[in-house]
Formats: sequence, structure tokens, C-alpha cells
Amino acid sequence: MSLPRSDALVFFGATGDLAYKKIFPAFHAMARRGHLDFPVIGVARAGWTIERLRARARDSVATYGGGIDDKAIAQLSAQLRLVGGDYEDPATYAALRQALADARRPAYYLAIPPSMFARVVEGLGRSGCAHDARVILEKPFGRDLPSAQALNRTLHTLFDESAIFRIDHYLGKDPVQNLVIFRFANTFVDPIWNRHYVESVQITMAESFGVQGRGRFYEEAGAIRDVIQNHMLQVVSFLAMEPPIATYHESIRDERVKVFQAIRPLRPEDLVRGQFRGYRQEDGVAPDSTVETFAAVRLHIDSWRWDGVPFYIRAGKCLPSTTTEVLVTFKRPPLRKIALGETNYFRFRLSPDVIIAIGARIKKPGEQMASEPTELKVVHYPDGDEMDAYERLLGDAMAGDGTLFARQDGVEAAWAIVEPILGNVTPVHDYAPGTWGPADSARLTEQVGGWHCPAS
Repeated sequence: MSLPRSDALVFFGATGDLAYKKIFPAFHAMARRGHLDFPVIGVARAGWTIERLRARARDSVATYGGGIDDKAIAQLSAQLRLVGGDYEDPATYAALRQALADARRPAYYLAIPPSMFARVVEGLGRSGCAHDARVILEKPFGRDLPSAQALNRTLHTLFDESAIFRIDHYLGKDPVQNLVIFRFANTFVDPIWNRHYVESVQITMAESFGVQGRGRFYEEAGAIRDVIQNHMLQVVSFLAMEPPIATYHESIRDERVKVFQAIRPLRPEDLVRGQFRGYRQEDGVAPDSTVETFAAVRLHIDSWRWDGVPFYIRAGKCLPSTTTEVLVTFKRPPLRKIALGETNYFRFRLSPDVIIAIGARIKKPGEQMASEPTELKVVHYPDGDEMDAYERLLGDAMAGDGTLFARQDGVEAAWAIVEPILGNVTPVHDYAPGTWGPADSARLTEQVGGWHCPAS
């Protein structure tokens, strides 16, 4: 059951990079569909005017929104408000209360650095702005388990867990949600989706570019905190979860959390870290940095369905291509002579294009009773009217639907998985840009024949 719909959206960080690249285009898309029927109040530092903010919104949509729809941008401009001031100044929150006017169920979107979360939450509480409200916040949700627990305690001083919407934009992506639909909407999948038939699961999230001027941020994050603990583990949860109970609105989140709780905490021997050559010359990066730009791990899920099936995940920058792909490999059939060669598999390309493929074997032409591999493939071509992840998630948060958001117990369980491998628990190996990371990562997948490397 969803909460009552919010009647205003306040976003802190209205002049920031996230607002420019993602939030304004999402608002424009919502207006184009007729969904932007509430005031949008940006909170920014003093010195900004509403005219300047509207101009920035228009420029954002033109640059990142796929083109301006005149009617939609007019609707966005009409709904846009501005409150200027410092986050620590009580006058800012008094002005915000006035700008909310008759709104009684506002949503507060904290599109700001996590270090500012506490002061904004405290400001909302002191001013009375948090009554009957909900809060939306961006990852990272802490930088380790203790800080995640501390953040949750801060949020819970004002907001019930049902009113907290933690955005992991990966959960808002159609191809990621399709993993659940493919598994549970097709009766031929579930009988073989278990330890009796699956040999291994691999997930690769590759980026062909480096840190793109965000060296200072990456020094604080690294690949494990940036994508392994959140995006990659969310994909694992969709692949490994049990069927949700259709009549219970929290069932999908319950099943995802059960997966996290079943994953053994990672050990140093299950981890290989890497750093691309040239990273230490990036602005904001220490000359002796040991922060990883590549991480590969081997997961074990201690559940009835997955006991003994290794899950391998890796993510890195400056790799040969920019793509995210899942490969579920099945065990070999008993007639080895007929089925000698590649085994069967499901392959899911999640980005940049969307592919579902089945690796099968067919008879090889000729006199011999032998087989050869083939791939049955469906390629999805977007029709241009699909929802962006941020549009979907902001719409769901306003509607009070938390299905695609991270829940407190899930966040803390995911941190517990990676907690033993944070820091310099293993050496960081260098690797050449344009390669698939350090050679040492191959040892993790030796028992299943090596890593699957997605094609460009």
C-alpha cells in the first residue's frame, strides 16, 4: 500500500551538477506526460534568482533532456520556485515554510553531499517543515556500516522508515527490472534457475572512460563503495531473489534483503583490486594513491537455491568498452561427445543497448553427430518514449511507492557484505587502460573457465 501522494517537492542542491544533468530533465519528462502537477521548490545558495534558475533548467533540458518540449518547459517554469540561503541558517527554513504555502505533505529531495544530510534534516525538524513529509536522498548511504547506521539514526529522528526513499538509480532502470520480469513471468525459467542447473553467474560493469575530472570524489569512494556495494549487489539481488508475494507490497524488497543476508561477508581472498595507469596524475588524486578503480569479487550465497554456485562481479574504469552485462552459465549435459564445447547460457545486456540472449547448441553440418554453438537473441530498440530512471523514481517517491528504493535493512546488510574488504586489505594492481583490469583477477574465475568479456 502506497503512502498518500506528496503535494510539493523541495530539492536541496538546485544549482548542483546532479540537478543539471538528471533532475531538471526528469521534471521536464514528467511535465511532458502531464505528471508535474505540484510545485517544485529549489533551495540554493544566496545570490540566485528565479529567472536564473529557470534559465538553468531550460539549458539542462536542452543539453541532457533530449530536446525541449515547449509546453513541458513552460509547465516546469510555472511550477518552479526558489528559496535562497544557507543550509545552517534558520531563516532559510522559515522562507521554505512560506514557499510551501498550502502544501501539507511535502517531499524533500537531498541532492547534496552526504556530509550535509544531518544539518538539513535538523533544520527541517527545528522549523516544523518535516511534519507529514518524506525525504528522498542519493547514495552513498554512508561509507561503511557504522556510518550507514549513524545516517539512518539521524533520518529516523524525524522520518519513519516508510517515509525515507533512498535512490539507487540502477533500481529505476527498465533493463534491471526486466531481470525480475524475465525470471518470474516465464514458466520455463524457474525450474532451471538454481544450483542443480546453474554453474556460475557473472556480472560485469565496464566503463571505457576514467574518472572524468572527479578524482577528488573517487579518492573518497573507489570502485567498491561507488558501485560494488550498491549497483552491483542490487543486480545480484534481482538475479538471486525468491518469487515475491504478489499481495504484499513490501515483498520485493523483503526478498532482495534476504539475498543480502544470505551472502557471506567477503574475504580478502575473494577480492582483486586494480588501478588504471595514469589515475595518480588526475586532479585531486594523491600521488601515492591506493584507491581502486577496478574491483572483482567472488560471492557465495548460502541459500537453498544457490548453495555452491559462485557469483562473480567486477566493475572498472578505463576498460575496453562501456557496458553492463550478466552471464548465467549452465552446467554441461552428460553427453559430452555430442555437447562438447561451450555450455548453455542466458546473457542479459543491461546497457548501453538491451539484449536478452540464450546460448544453445545445434547440430553441426556434416556426417558426424556433433554440435556447434548458436545464440538466440532479442535486441530491444528503445522507442524514445521510455521513462528515464530518475523520472520513474521521482514519480514513485511522490506517489509514496517504495518498491524500487533501498530500505534500511538492505543498505546495512549490503555494507556488512563489503565491510571486511574496505580499505587496503589487498594490494592494488595497476593495469593498462583499454584492458580488462589486472591479470590477477583471472584467478577468481579459474574454476569456471575465466571471465566473460562483453563485446563492444
